[in-house]
Amino acid sequence: MTPEAGRGRQMRIGGTEITDGGACFVIAEIGHNHQGSMETARALIKAAADAGADAVKLQKRDNRTLYTREMYDKPYENENSYGRTYGEHREYLEFGAAEFAELQAYAGELGVIFFSTAFDLPSVEFLEALDVPAYKVASADVTNVPLLRALAQTGRPVLLSTGGAALEDIVVAHDLLAAGGADIAVLQCTAGYPAAWDELDLRVIAEYRDLFPDALIGFSSHDNGIAMPVAAYVLGARIVEKHFTLDRTMRGTDHKFSLEPQGLRKLVRDLGRTRQALGDGTKRVHHSERAPITKMAKKLVAARPLAPGHVLTEADVAVKSPGDGLSPMYWDEVIGARLTEPLDFEEPLQLALLEPPEVPVPSGRLESASS
Repeated sequence: MTPEAGRGRQMRIGGTEITDGGACFVIAEIGHNHQGSMETARALIKAAADAGADAVKLQKRDNRTLYTREMYDKPYENENSYGRTYGEHREYLEFGAAEFAELQAYAGELGVIFFSTAFDLPSVEFLEALDVPAYKVASADVTNVPLLRALAQTGRPVLLSTGGAALEDIVVAHDLLAAGGADIAVLQCTAGYPAAWDELDLRVIAEYRDLFPDALIGFSSHDNGIAMPVAAYVLGARIVEKHFTLDRTMRGTDHKFSLEPQGLRKLVRDLGRTRQALGDGTKRVHHSERAPITKMAKKLVAARPLAPGHVLTEADVAVKSPGDGLSPMYWDEVIGARLTEPLDFEEPLQLALLEPPEVPVPSGRLESASS
């Protein structure tokens, strides 16, 4: 199925309509790259807005209920840790209601959409209170039936990431969300951090388009770089999510494969250019092409002085630039014709100077027959 075939694919997030024939919706995934700092979080939102991102996304966890006691209390002292245990580390990075509300308002001031991934049921309730315009489902929650049902019941659009998930589980997750009436986007993703090039599986985008004809398809990209989202857009992805940071050397596991502001700016630029470059599938001769093509193209001219009544042979006719005269596509019609007027060396041939003067015009004529 071509990207233009699925006319029913659409989703509104905030005030932005995402469609199969439209621009790519770019999400700057901040996650916890703010390092628990509101100042850094605001700087990330500002940088994402300045780079042209459509949306910024955070992550929300209710850590006490999300993790087992054993995992919460597990020692977690390493170069990326913000606490002695994994629970302390996660709590340090977690924003509460006041912080989320402030960042949501700030994003609104900058004209960028603000939403979040919900990792558990309490987080759905938390985000519902903020009236977020959409939800993201993390790849690891493709099989989380209670969470999927809760998100579907919100009536808000849901973006389903599919890293590390079996295809049959993705189908089930999609159907659960669809049963609740949610608008759905299914995002191809590889849950490597970063993902290896030979594991990105971008052709899965086409498979998703066939499997889910009413869903928008997207790409959640964990690779290092900006080229693969462009390839994903060409394959039919209309939502692209990239992790975002101010500095890839900052402390934390996600920074090393995140885009910095300059990279995000270039990605947004390239996705816009790609949409323009794809066109609508109609072959055209553009105005910008006419001057260079005329300069480089050819016309038929006399290869030597020729007298009236001379029957033209291949030795009498030359093909030379510029192409501002009779096109070489008339070669077969010119050879064997009789001249009615004399021609000097390199003087352009004209059909009006040949006998018979009206020669059938070949199909697919590139230029006018008159000089």
